[in-house]
Formats: sequence, structure tokens, C-alpha cells
Amino acid sequence: MLTQATAPQYERSSNTRSGYVLHWSDGALPLAGKEYMKVFYSDRFMLPLPEGHRFPMEKYSMLRERVEQAGICGPDEMRVPHAATDKEILRAHDPGYLANVVVGTLNAEEIRRIGFPWSKRMVERSRRASGGTLEACRAALEEGLAANLAGGTHHAFADRGEGFCVLNDSAIAARALLAEGLVEKVVVLDTDVHQGNGTASILRKDPNVFTFSIHGAKNFPFHKEEGNLDVGLPDGADDGAFLGALARALEQALDRAEAGLAIFLAGADPFVGDRLGRLSVAKEALAENDHLVLGSCRERAIPVAVTMAGGYAKEVADAVDIHFQTVKRAETLLRSERMQKGSVGAQ
Repeated sequence: MLTQATAPQYERSSNTRSGYVLHWSDGALPLAGKEYMKVFYSDRFMLPLPEGHRFPMEKYSMLRERVEQAGICGPDEMRVPHAATDKEILRAHDPGYLANVVVGTLNAEEIRRIGFPWSKRMVERSRRASGGTLEACRAALEEGLAANLAGGTHHAFADRGEGFCVLNDSAIAARALLAEGLVEKVVVLDTDVHQGNGTASILRKDPNVFTFSIHGAKNFPFHKEEGNLDVGLPDGADDGAFLGALARALEQALDRAEAGLAIFLAGADPFVGDRLGRLSVAKEALAENDHLVLGSCRERAIPVAVTMAGGYAKEVADAVDIHFQTVKRAETLLRSERMQKGSVGAQ
């Protein structure tokens, strides 16, 4: 748990693009009786991969352990999500594709596109990651912010998977919330270095979901789908280019979306040390990315569900650092909001 010595404050500043700056103060205490931010994890459902596989499966358990050790949330707020049901999945995916995924009748080309060998554990992990994003969205609608320590599987199309993505958690969650009448409009804010092509394809004709993606223009996927707002960056784009483009486009996306919920894909792969990223963005700039997205959404009172998306750093610990700082920023902002409400209520 956070102590008096480590409790955070998240204050306004004119010196950052997001308008916020993080402080840790001896005088800031958690609100008595208030829950911590809800965090959903599914790393207990690891899928078996051959030795030398380039997908960093271990980062998910490393991230959960880091979040636990930091006291970002209490035991009651660290939760295993439900497995997304067929009904939830079929709002975003074709029945034939789901059936082939579940029973293991995907052909060799379909398996190659996904990049994972088929197994029952692959199916379970994909369902749980999607369930985690849906539950993080529900929690965010109730409390303002929540996080899924997985998800961001934005390369999954309605009828196929690719790029280590089997089921599209953002599309599944958005469609579920819309169908249940919990929200009228959703915005997907994707800052992963790879374009959210599957998300754009599935949701292209949905007037109630706005998709925004900032990504490497020449990186995978080499054929880009048309989202509502896409920003392609050249190879080697640095901190200033990344943050400048994001700041300009983010406000446009939020203005146009008029959304009641944001799903934030906080990819760690724009990082300069990422094996698949091809950009030159430092950890500090990715922290500012979190400030921009989270701060802009909360200034507009838009609830945010955070998902991790990609991260393939040469050192897995670097990707974990970046994902962790995103979760930490979200919890800090939520705590600051609660403290401010408590201060107002006490006056």
C-alpha cells in the first residue's frame, strides 16, 4: 500500500504539453475509505511458445509483480478478468473465425499470420485479455480510470488474426458497452508504434466508435487500414516529432469523437530500444505521452481504460518500465482527482 511518504500528487503545470506534472509529497495521504484503481491481469494464462520465440510473454508477469510491489492497488483491486464470452466476441468477430480459433482448425497460413502456435491456452489467454479490457472499461465508467495489464490486440480483424493478435479486445469491449447501453460513443486512442489495422477495419462503419492511431508510417502492417484519424511518423522520429504530432492530433480526435469512454492503447514500442519499433522515442517522452492522453481525457471528464499493447524492447525490463509508468500515471491521476473531490466535499 502507499504510505504517507510515497503518496502522489498530480498537479497542473504550464511547463509540460499535457498540462500536468507529477509530484510525490510527504503531506499527501490516500483518501480514507476509497478504493485504489482497479487493475486486471491475465498472466496466469500463459501460452506455451517455442524457445527463442520473439514475443516477450514474460513481460506480463513481470509487470503485474511490479504493480503489486509498488502498491498501486490493493489486493481487492488486482483482479483476474472473466473470459470473454462467445456473445461478446461475436459482436466484433465472424462466427466461422471464432469457431476455428476455439476448436483449433485454423489453417497453416492463418497460424502463420497470428504468429503463435495454436493451443487451448492460446484461446483462454485471448479470451481473458479481451475480458480484461471489457472489465477495465466497466470500472473506468464507474470510477474514471482502470487498467488491463494485457490487451491492445489491435491487429486482429473480424475474420482473422495477425501480428500476435487473436481477438480484438478494443472492438469487443466497445461493441459490448454500446450494446448494453452503458455508453453512447467510444474513442480508441492507439499510440502503439504499429497501426491498429484490425481495429480500424472492424469499426470503420460504426458511427459510435472513433479510432485514432499514431504509428510508424513504414512499419508493420505494411498495408494500412483507414481509421477515423491516422498519423504516420517517419522512421527514426524522435521525442519532439512524436509528442508534437500526438499533441496536435489528440485534441482533434477528442473533439471529433465526442466520446463517453476512451480505450487507450499505451504501446511501449515507440521506444528507441525496441526491436520492432523503428522510432527513437525515450522513456521520458513516453511518460509525457501518458500525461497527454490521460490528462486530456480527464480534463474532458472522459473515463479511460488503459491497455498495454506492444513492447518488444531488447531488454524486456525496459518494456516493463514503460508499461509500469503508464499504469502508475493513471493511478496517480485518479488518486489526485479523488483527493480534490474530498477537499471540495470537506469545505
